[in-house]
Amino acid sequence: MHRIIIIGGGFGGLCAAQSMKKLPVQIALIDRRNFHLFQPLLYQVATGWLSPANIASTLRAVLRYQKNVRVLLAEVTDIDAQQHKVIFAGGELGYDTLIVATGSSHHYFGHDEWAQFAPGLKTIEDATEMRRRIFCAFEAAERETDAAKIRAWLTFTIVGGGPTGVELAGALADIANKTLTHDFRSIDPAAARILLIEASDRILSAYPEELSSKAESFLNDLGISVQTHTTVTELRAGVVAVRRGDTPEIIPCQTVLWAAGVRASHLGTALATRGVATLDRSGRVIVQEDFSIADHPEIFVIGDLASYTPRGGKPLPGIAPVAQQAGRYVAQVIGSRLTGKSLRQFRYRDRGSMAIVGRATAIADLGSVHLAGFIAWLAWLFVHLVQLVEFENRVLVLVQWGWFYFRRSRAARLITGDRFKL
Repeated sequence: MHRIIIIGGGFGGLCAAQSMKKLPVQIALIDRRNFHLFQPLLYQVATGWLSPANIASTLRAVLRYQKNVRVLLAEVTDIDAQQHKVIFAGGELGYDTLIVATGSSHHYFGHDEWAQFAPGLKTIEDATEMRRRIFCAFEAAERETDAAKIRAWLTFTIVGGGPTGVELAGALADIANKTLTHDFRSIDPAAARILLIEASDRILSAYPEELSSKAESFLNDLGISVQTHTTVTELRAGVVAVRRGDTPEIIPCQTVLWAAGVRASHLGTALATRGVATLDRSGRVIVQEDFSIADHPEIFVIGDLASYTPRGGKPLPGIAPVAQQAGRYVAQVIGSRLTGKSLRQFRYRDRGSMAIVGRATAIADLGSVHLAGFIAWLAWLFVHLVQLVEFENRVLVLVQWGWFYFRRSRAARLITGDRFKL
């Protein structure tokens, strides 16, 4: 029977596996984690709105009724394209067809040493570390007596004005202005200073300028300082150094959150090192029209790791809908090869983009229709709710959202870790 290996249980890998349910194939889904993570809601874990379990579903549970799939918990370290094998700690596995969907990680633009001062947001651990730093900052300010140090603890800098940065900023403002209002005795959480730093000329640059402007206005109403044309030049303990044009500035700040960029998975480099793949400037694997690698039709790359440019178009963004549609299409390609049937060319269906800006406020780019405010927020809630993998998670998230909307209480405000540290 035809052997298929899928590396990565994210949006692309999971969709590919589920779309091959009726094919006469043997599928091995390999992931270093035993769960599928709904990354668009990670910022809500980072800000105490949701618990990690609300946005994660175990892969074995999701695929338990699909008999042609087995799940293997392992981290793939290399791919031997000549021998058709994937290599992981303690073993290797052969394949006839390989789908690589290992996503991306944080990108600090040549300053990896900044990671210790500014965590990114890609994993559950990232989210709980952000949550720890956010709520520890308020705790540290509460016990501090020096006004300058209190101000530094109550300054939050978010680097990157994309959807993640905007959503983090809005959630932080709600924490400071509403959630923690009556929790402290020595400090006023509403005095928190939230800075959103973006190097380009506007936030949410992938959105129409009209929506970017409205989002900035919403953030200003929340008391957030949006600083465009601003570049981070240095990060060190308690300090953020930035440059606005030719003007440098030092910002005393104890909590920095990174939302500025991503880089492709290391498996892209592994394929390139073996001479199997060609990478673009971002380290993504350049794929053909069916998502396969040139000269290796048995290897497909999808999701954030793939650099896919439609004929006569622009490169597709690294977002969940692209990965999901690519996963389904690759499943169809494999099915067509097994049956000898022809298949139409891949066509990405852009159903729009959304970003939540604060409580009951969002923006939505639906092509010819642009929404901003409460209606966009309702649309955002609906779309993200139905995309959660398991029904149980949809119910839990809906209840949490309802409780937060009416009570403004964030149930998941736990400071976790081996010990309390600042």
